[in-house]
Amino acid sequence: MLNADSYILLWINGHAADWLDLLMWYVSKSSTWIPLYVLLVGCIAWRFRNWKAILLILLAFAVAVGLSDFTCSGILKPIVARLRPTHEPALDPIRLVYGYTGGLYGFCSSHAANTMAVALLFSLLVRYNRATVCLMTWVALNCYSRMYLGVHYPTDILVGLVIGAGWALLTFAALRAVGVATPRDDS
Repeated sequence: MLNADSYILLWINGHAADWLDLLMWYVSKSSTWIPLYVLLVGCIAWRFRNWKAILLILLAFAVAVGLSDFTCSGILKPIVARLRPTHEPALDPIRLVYGYTGGLYGFCSSHAANTMAVALLFSLLVRYNRATVCLMTWVALNCYSRMYLGVHYPTDILVGLVIGAGWALLTFAALRAVGVATPRDDS
């Protein structure tokens, strides 16, 4: 018997179009977003203009994303061992996009955790509402793509978002504790 998590996933996965397959495929690829990461680093450099602060902030991003990823992929996926929807026999036939199935286990989503860690930490540091809206839209699109591709249940996504937010908040608190999280004064 299927639960609400499965029904939501199957609804998202089943509303398909060829052009959307291609879009979601590229949205889900980490390499697609390299220009965004470069832009974010440039914004941090411009906003803080102190090489020591910039290096500490970049280290904080590496820690937040690294710990988000490790929490999901290194700890929770092996412990929970929940099959990805693409590997779950009860969900046959789930629609595969380009034959992609992902790894065996999917709880919880590293994509959701990592993108949330980046978006929230950047938003807390820069405090620019338009950038926050754009980054949270990026997170939502990335999360949707994982369900569209059929490799994560909605709860995989939600837990990943909470983990990424948690690590972003902790690394931001560490930056504040060392006096780095305040941008330079433009006045």
